[in-house]
Amino acid sequence: MNSVLLSVFCLVLTLGLYYVNKRLWRRWRRLALMPLVFTPLLLVAVLVFGHISYQNYIAESHWLMWLLGPATIAFAVPVYDNLPLIRRHWMSLCAGVITATVVAVTSSVWLARLLMLSDSVQRSLAVRSVTTPFALAAAQPMGGQADLVALFVVVTGGFGMAGGDTLFLRLAIREGVAKGAALGAASHGAGTARSYELGPQEGMVASLVMMLSGVVMVLVAPLVAKVMF
Repeated sequence: MNSVLLSVFCLVLTLGLYYVNKRLWRRWRRLALMPLVFTPLLLVAVLVFGHISYQNYIAESHWLMWLLGPATIAFAVPVYDNLPLIRRHWMSLCAGVITATVVAVTSSVWLARLLMLSDSVQRSLAVRSVTTPFALAAAQPMGGQADLVALFVVVTGGFGMAGGDTLFLRLAIREGVAKGAALGAASHGAGTARSYELGPQEGMVASLVMMLSGVVMVLVAPLVAKVMF
């Protein structure tokens, strides 16, 4: 099989596995079947056991990454439709975004240093809590590696999406705005998707906080690079 046909096969395989995985997830709701976790694991297994290089895989699939930008911007639509709610809670939301950004960056870098991880891993981990388009943009002035950044973002989103409900139950958090803000700030796109399953208010707040956190991270990235590295 030549490289072009192999790349097209990988693209079709990615879309097909994700579609089937979504149907399985809607039916059984098992943590192991979460599309953000199960589909990448299947794809990695196919690439490893099929001896398919990453270059061949991404050749025809790169536009899926490009679609993350428009998909993120689309979250602005429900935000615009709920401006009165935002006006009531704007101070709390802004304080939450700033706090979440500071805690995410400092905890990631300090923990990486405690574990004596390499400098490139530390720089890549620093932006793990914002959605991929913003994380990739913020990682550039920090010197992070794009592949590692994407991996850490996906892992963070998966953990937040999987463990958010349990954490809310343990902490007795019942307010929809608080749940949405926490998921949007800590788990970006995956958390926002989960928030919309909880309710429209939770999803809207998560969308807003996710975008604000990404913008703040991009703006402060040069300062973070100078202060922490």
